[in-house]
Amino acid sequence: MNVCRVGDRRSGVLLALLFLVSQTSRGAAPAPGSLEAKIAALHSRPNIVFILADDLGYGELGCYGQDKIKTPNLDRIAAEGVRFTQCYAGSPVCAPSRAVLMTGRHVGHVSIRGNASVPLATNETTVAEVLHQAGYQTALIGKWGLGLTNTPSTPDRRGFDLCLAFLDQHHAHDYYPTYLWRSSTFGDEPEPLFKYDLSWNQNGAKGKYVQDLFTQAATNFIRGAKYKPFFLYLAYTLPHANNELKDQGMQVPSDAPYSSEPWPQPEKNKAAMITRLDQDVGAILAQLKALRLESNTVLFFSSDNGPHNEGGAKAAFFHSSGPLRGVKRDLYEGGIRVPMIARWPGKIPAGSTSTQVWSFCDFLPTAADLAAVKAPGDIDGLSMLPALLGKKQTNQHAFLYWEFHEKGSKQAVRWGDWKAVRLAPGAPLELYNLTKDLGETMNVAAAHPDIIARIDAYLKTARTDSREWPLALGSDP
Repeated sequence: MNVCRVGDRRSGVLLALLFLVSQTSRGAAPAPGSLEAKIAALHSRPNIVFILADDLGYGELGCYGQDKIKTPNLDRIAAEGVRFTQCYAGSPVCAPSRAVLMTGRHVGHVSIRGNASVPLATNETTVAEVLHQAGYQTALIGKWGLGLTNTPSTPDRRGFDLCLAFLDQHHAHDYYPTYLWRSSTFGDEPEPLFKYDLSWNQNGAKGKYVQDLFTQAATNFIRGAKYKPFFLYLAYTLPHANNELKDQGMQVPSDAPYSSEPWPQPEKNKAAMITRLDQDVGAILAQLKALRLESNTVLFFSSDNGPHNEGGAKAAFFHSSGPLRGVKRDLYEGGIRVPMIARWPGKIPAGSTSTQVWSFCDFLPTAADLAAVKAPGDIDGLSMLPALLGKKQTNQHAFLYWEFHEKGSKQAVRWGDWKAVRLAPGAPLELYNLTKDLGETMNVAAAHPDIIARIDAYLKTARTDSREWPLALGSDP
């Protein structure tokens, strides 16, 4: 079944032909401002693919030290590109982390600061809007979580030409849903956002695993968009648990290739989910190669937060946080430091490792730099393009900031090698030196009152007030 339209090929072919003419006619550069010059400029910009896993821990890929779960395709991306060791998600839970990724605003400034039915504000520009205005074809496939129907922040209203998605993060728990949301502006008859029927999954019947639909839609989009630069935000739901199924929540068609392992069944299923994710990333790589798009495509892969203890699986079983303390919902490193690998053959040095400190808020300005357009001025992110290309990153964050609002409010700050955590409003700051104590085992706040004073002063200005997300003591907002 073809789950998404491949796009208007006729206009794509025409653009390609005009581009070839502009390159070959008389051997001269196209005149500034001409159609040929505009086409040439479009084709000089790389495609951008951002693949986001859901609840995948820092230590759950082979390239980050995992020795039980097989991830050969993701390890290959690291071997052919760069592996970042100090990249941070926007939040320790999904919706605010994705809001930070899309808007370039950290979680103290973005409108979504927790998992609730709050849409992106209309004054927040998304990376898809920036790239769409730059001439990119744009697609969201997977999990959105930033605006339900009848709000101004569904994907089709926030810069995406095509979407096949869960709008609600709770709906996204189900790997055999009875519907998804879909829209497309491609072709002669654009589709508004509508419910895409998957009714064969009703009454417990297991139809098509939703991950497979997302991969099929993504490869179709790439095939249809190959004549213009494109931005694909592929937000997979693996390996998130289906929370409603409790201890049976690691939902996957088969536990292969781990069926014979002497592990608890939820752990077999979780490992199978991660390896299945890896195989689907391999399908994206294969499609780019088949269409000869590898050299002009920047591919990012990351996770929205740390690993979970849900669906019967325990993060400790596979050492899912690696050497880090904490898991999903923690502001310690294990909840917010995430794997980040990127590949751009011929541009990103192969097999490189970077210790550059950066965050999801930096993706929007980095993507804008890749597209040679201006990022919005009212964001917190910085372009990490120099670090991505293996060059010196002169523009650095003074501070990185997080807050979290379940069972009371918490805050965290990264300042150079220092990491501070406040577990409740008014509580004393904990302080860790991440260079000497990556596992955050030694609170050295008492020995460094000057550092505590500097971070405390920053915290007074780090956030804007939010009616939905006040700094609350001891209760949910």
